[in-house]
Amino acid sequence: MKHIFQKGDPSKPTLLLLHGTGGNELDLLPLAGKIDDEANFISIRGNVVENGMPRFFRRIAEGVFDEEDLIFRTKELNEFLDEAAEKYGFDRGNMVAIGYSNGANIAASLLFHYQHSLKAAILHHPMVPRRGLDLPDLSGKSVFIAAGTNDPICPPQESEELQSLLEKANADVELHWENRGHQLTAQEVEAAASWYRARCLK
Repeated sequence: MKHIFQKGDPSKPTLLLLHGTGGNELDLLPLAGKIDDEANFISIRGNVVENGMPRFFRRIAEGVFDEEDLIFRTKELNEFLDEAAEKYGFDRGNMVAIGYSNGANIAASLLFHYQHSLKAAILHHPMVPRRGLDLPDLSGKSVFIAAGTNDPICPPQESEELQSLLEKANADVELHWENRGHQLTAQEVEAAASWYRARCLK
């Protein structure tokens, strides 16, 4: 997978950066700097292209995921992260995902499918990746969800349902609301940075 890796303080988590639809591996670098500018980071470009726009998995329509492709791409990403940890020498068990929109959805999918894929996740405007699935036990995992009350792409009930599913799987979840739409706001990034310092640097 096309990516950028930058080495940082090995005692800190490695940040996994996952862009939104139409983005690339450069998009979330400023975000990583605001969350923790001393940490390792690996930023990945999605392997799927939809009308010229990179994504992490296919969709059938707006808000309707191609589940088969989502399962395949989640496995592909998880295996790639295993290989990257070996190649770059970072702790695979100390990885914090930062995803926006489509990137947040595949980060949530990692948690849904692979118990040990992430230590924590910051999900900006995610949806529920799959329904009717028995989630692994996510005890000890922390998740920050940033959502917009007027988000036309990701309605508020999506964020609430995702929170509920993760909490039922024993994850520690914080849901942060902005009275905005689908855009990333400075306020939610600040809130995510405070959450990260409290939850991920222990």
